[in-house]
Amino acid sequence: MSKKIATLPVTVDKSHLITIGEQLYSESIELIRELVNNAYDADATRVQVLLEEDRLVVNDNGAGMDLEGLRQYFNIGSPQKREQGKSDIFERDLIGQFGIGKFATLSACERFEVATCKEGFSARVTFDKKDWWQRGEKWELPLEIDPVDGRDQNGTTIILHELKKQFDPAEVKSRLAESVPINAPDFEVFVNREKVQPPRLSGHRIPFLEGTDFGIVHGEIVILPSSAASTSNLGIDCKVKQVTVKREFFGMESWGKDVARIRGEVYADFLPITSDRGGFIVDSAEHKAFLEAMSKVMREVKSVLGQLSNKQESRVASRAVREALERIQKSLLFHPELSPFGSIPISDGKPAVGESGVVAPSKKGKEGQAESFMEQEEAVVKPKKKKRKGAPKAGLLTPNAVVRKVKIGSTGVVCCLDHFGPDGPESFSEENTIYINRDHPLYKAESKKRDAHILNLARLITQEISLMKNLRNPRRAFEQQSILLRDAFAE
Repeated sequence: MSKKIATLPVTVDKSHLITIGEQLYSESIELIRELVNNAYDADATRVQVLLEEDRLVVNDNGAGMDLEGLRQYFNIGSPQKREQGKSDIFERDLIGQFGIGKFATLSACERFEVATCKEGFSARVTFDKKDWWQRGEKWELPLEIDPVDGRDQNGTTIILHELKKQFDPAEVKSRLAESVPINAPDFEVFVNREKVQPPRLSGHRIPFLEGTDFGIVHGEIVILPSSAASTSNLGIDCKVKQVTVKREFFGMESWGKDVARIRGEVYADFLPITSDRGGFIVDSAEHKAFLEAMSKVMREVKSVLGQLSNKQESRVASRAVREALERIQKSLLFHPELSPFGSIPISDGKPAVGESGVVAPSKKGKEGQAESFMEQEEAVVKPKKKKRKGAPKAGLLTPNAVVRKVKIGSTGVVCCLDHFGPDGPESFSEENTIYINRDHPLYKAESKKRDAHILNLARLITQEISLMKNLRNPRRAFEQQSILLRDAFAE
């Protein structure tokens, strides 16, 4: 007994296309991005976006479309761009892939027009949503060949009529700046006649180039100054074919407030993206290779960030310890009997407090001590063998200490701010050198505000000076410290 074979037609409801478009472009502003990117694919060198009260116009000077091009334009999911790969004139990497953007446009307006011209052929297509639905099973759209008011030069103009929302020009420019290839040569975008410019970031730049089995990962990370740190647009822009797909943190979530200082762009054209262009196919081999490459980059970024942060902290600490020493010196002028180094000489007109710097291992004074108190240069202060119980070992010193010197009596005091770990003492001294621990929790807390920072440094320095004077009588040392602090901050 033979089987009967029949066929079933595959149909798509018209409203379903618009629903898919709405899901692909959850924000209406994404439609403008899509239209501009289409102009880029068409080898346009200039795109004008005009935002009006009830309509949106996107005009380009690209190659335009002939009759066959229009058919492809309205062919849902046409593989032409994926197969072609490059544009005809500038050989640009084609951005568009799915061909459903024009249906999504109808979720933002009631009607849109496509007016195009290519090598003498001109036409206009009108897509009215209400009229299209009323046509039932007919999918054709009205096509007018050589309209009287049509384009007379190559290119395409798309007009959205009866907009359902108004667009903020500043928001549109900001979105286009990150989502269209405005850095590409021979390509300019204007919104209401104002050119869209890429964001300008100032700071420490870290360019990078990493190879993978699938292609090159390259870009630039910018470490912003602390004053320019911002919590808006956090993360690094990940771009495919010069278009931002999404922002990624690459493990920076654990960096605390420093994440607000990191910006940048990474280009990886080999990455497969999702249908809405809002993310990557994360379980692909390409994406795994991409993450491995970026993990190397971010390790370098974190290292540089630490160095920059320490330099900035050192500058703040240097100013604070200078003022603290100046105040203490003034107090000792009134109480020379409290100085462990003898009387303070009357000023000869030269500054008493020397310059400071980040300690460099290559500059060492005699026997590891700081050079002349009056020399204004960087100095290495290397403590001798520990003499007080519990003092950190000299090997714990880092090459990033801040050193200040003040002339007191016949010799003076060298104050060294360095890293001895959060469990190390707040301060300790060896001979005429006072060490202050920048890692101590109390130091970190007090250093957040300038006045508190100076007062805390003065407290530690006067404490060590008083102990130098009265090592065997801590109570007497405490009383003398109180006197020094009182007069150091007296108006």
